[in-house]
This record gives sequence, structure tokens and C-alpha cells, in this order.
Amino acid sequence: MKAQIRLLGVDDSPFMFSEKYAMVVGVVMRGGGYLECVLRSQVSVDGDDATFVCKKMIEDTRHRKQLKALLLDGVALGGFNVVDIEEVYSSTGLPVITVTRDKPDFVKIKNALKKNFSDWKNRLNIMKKGRLYKVETRYNPIYVKCAGLEVEEAKGIIKLSTIRGVIPEPIRVAHLIASGITRGESYGKA
Repeated sequence: MKAQIRLLGVDDSPFMFSEKYAMVVGVVMRGGGYLECVLRSQVSVDGDDATFVCKKMIEDTRHRKQLKALLLDGVALGGFNVVDIEEVYSSTGLPVITVTRDKPDFVKIKNALKKNFSDWKNRLNIMKKGRLYKVETRYNPIYVKCAGLEVEEAKGIIKLSTIRGVIPEPIRVAHLIASGITRGESYGKA
């Protein structure tokens, strides 16, 4: 795998549940070392447009033809606005990798969804789609789902694009930009 593959990392901004929208930032990076482009969009907080927004970001960037994968911080943006990674892949042809630090607790997620959403079953089914892989790192394990590529290739992309810690640089940079714009200064871990 080339060290300079172009990756699109996406994360949402900090938000309050009383807000209608959350900002979404995408960054196009070569591997984990060179930032080429910053993209901005928005999703409805707890809405159902995150899949569409991810597809639109991919389709509209001038870097589309060079992208090798979309990296997402988890499977949802703007609260429980769930991204259907299989649909993003099938619609765009771009492989998708989700990365989380913590193993999802589907019992807690199901309870929260049931309490707050009439379409909770659909959201939960999208979140549970695909296999969740535990990936060991030099530090702590991360949890990964992928669409459009095998887990070994996803591991290679994650390793290639991670400079420090466990989170790939495209996701980390998207997080820093989104939180910096929203709060005035970036903070927290992606």
C-alpha cells in the first residue's frame, strides 16, 4: 500500500441536543501526514441525513477520484444520526472504515434509542450491520467496522494513517478543526 494514499476523515463538531444542526468536518489527507483539503457540511442533530451527507461530501470533493477510503469517528454523527456505511460504499464505491475507542454497548444504545426515537429499530439495525472487529494497537485496542474492503486492508490503512495514539490522523484532524471552529479552541479526543 502506498504511503501517500488519500483518505477522507470525517467527524462532527461538539453540539447541544437543543441545537437543530451539528457541523461536520471532513479532511482529505495523504496518509497521515499531509493535509490537502478541508470540507464542511452539517447534519441534523439526531436526524436521519448523515448517510446522505457523507455521500455528498465524497461526491462533491474535487479529490474524489484519488480517495481510497472514508474514515469515520464511529457510526453516527450529530448524536444518533446513524451512517449506513454499506449504503455509502455501494453508492459511491469508496470503502468506509469506522473507528471507535470503546466497544459499543448495544444494550445501552438500544435503551437510549427506544426512549427517544420511533424508528429506533431501524437505527439500531444500521448500527449493528456488519462485523465489529477488535484491533490491537501499541496502546489500547480500537473497534472497527468496514464496508468495501477486508479488515486486514482496513488495519493497514489505520496503521499507515495513525501518527500517535490509536486514532487515524484524518479523523483526529477533522475533530480538532470541528471543535476549534465550534468552541473557539479545539479540545478533547477524537
